[in-house]
Amino acid sequence: MARTSQASRRELRRAGTARQWLLLAVPTALVGVAFGWALAWPEGHDPASAVRAISLVLGSVVLGLAVLGWWSRTETRPFAQDARLWQLSTAIAAAWMLSEGLLLTMTASETDAESLLELSVGRFGQYVTEISAGRVGLAVFACTLAATVWSAVAFSYKDARSPMPVLVLAALALVARPITGHMSQQMLGSLLNVVHVLAAALWLGVLAALGLMLRSRGDWARWLPRFSNLAVWCVSLLAVAGVINAAVKLGGVSPLFNTGYGQIMLAKSLLLAALLGLGWWWRRTWVGQAAAHRISAEASLRRATFEVVAMAVVFGLAAVLATTA
Repeated sequence: MARTSQASRRELRRAGTARQWLLLAVPTALVGVAFGWALAWPEGHDPASAVRAISLVLGSVVLGLAVLGWWSRTETRPFAQDARLWQLSTAIAAAWMLSEGLLLTMTASETDAESLLELSVGRFGQYVTEISAGRVGLAVFACTLAATVWSAVAFSYKDARSPMPVLVLAALALVARPITGHMSQQMLGSLLNVVHVLAAALWLGVLAALGLMLRSRGDWARWLPRFSNLAVWCVSLLAVAGVINAAVKLGGVSPLFNTGYGQIMLAKSLLLAALLGLGWWWRRTWVGQAAAHRISAEASLRRATFEVVAMAVVFGLAAVLATTA
């Protein structure tokens, strides 16, 4: 019994160390941004893309934690009652809020062609009250602030541990900018943007949440098959919405090769295709092994971390696409 207990503690320590590798999703998102800038050259680059990429990753994880909490509401021990979920949600939502605040300030200074240090309070106030992009950015910041506050309250008070408010706030914050972008001028454009963004956020966010919350082989056996079924829907919706968006924006095949936007879109599509192939292979191997308790929790965590980090590169490319003409 003592040996079993010691082995379990060692496994938990190793898993805790492995979870830290999920933090690589942030720098790899920046790698995706740098790759996108290189493909768009010499059209220039927008520094706000880097902050936007980080915001997308952080927001997706907040959404994923809330979805996992809601998803497990009928379980004997739902994740929403686990203080760890709310501790993580508070920390990540706070980081997301800070990145959105920085992004809002950067876009305000770019609008006035000023540096961040030269931006006055008055000019910033005009941006967030009189310009549409500023009002949207302020609404996004407000949602992230509310999600942070709710998570902090839920961490402290068990009676407030409902994941639905955070789920709604995170979803609204993620779709607010895309829903008002260029595709909103097309028929069903806003709906396609919502589907595209939420499908990607759920794919990355829920898998990251599993990596952060699951501790045992039994946990992975219970939750990985459920995520796999969700991922199939996410990938399908992501592909359909992405193809339609690309067709509307590019208007043909040749822009895929002779424009910066098209080359970024092509690179993003190829990476998504590679992730799709990896997902298909893991659905045939990893998911079955996990469901049958034939793979350790640490090994499942390593696979989840690899997929999350790889997806973060795609998020970086998507952030560049959002700021490329």
